[in-house]
Amino acid sequence: MKASVWLMGLAVAGMLAACSKNDAFEDVNNVDLNNQTAGAVAGTAGDPTSPVYFQQAVGDRVFFLVDQSTLNDDARTTLDAQASWLLQNTDYVATIEGHADEQGTREYNVALGERRANAAREYLISRGVAGNRLKIVSYGKERPVEICSVESCYAKNRRAVTVLAAGLTG
Repeated sequence: MKASVWLMGLAVAGMLAACSKNDAFEDVNNVDLNNQTAGAVAGTAGDPTSPVYFQQAVGDRVFFLVDQSTLNDDARTTLDAQASWLLQNTDYVATIEGHADEQGTREYNVALGERRANAAREYLISRGVAGNRLKIVSYGKERPVEICSVESCYAKNRRAVTVLAAGLTG
């Protein structure tokens, strides 16, 4: 009986000791998108040189109005931030994907997606990003992020998305 009580006490003490170390993942979960976190884990949203940071903090997509490939003020603001990031992180190249909503023919939407991707690419180039680091592809209406026939879904699909790849320059 004394041995079982002693073992039970030892087990409880072990569990309490394990629970007292609750900051084991503090650096991983404490993401500071303003680059103020010391010791950020490489490749996470806390690492300002990572594609995850680019996607979440900088913004990897811009949106367009119906049948338009003209950049609005919000799109230019996002692209300015992308250009700044790309100029600081020269080991990355990017593919800009052009997308359209489901309205219209496949051929029309592929051409519209190409115009959207090219508008984003040309803007990044105008901000100093080397053209040989940027390629475009159009998916038209083939890769929607939302599938429904209402404006709120259409609006999310009218976009250009900047997708990064590392180590492919030079």
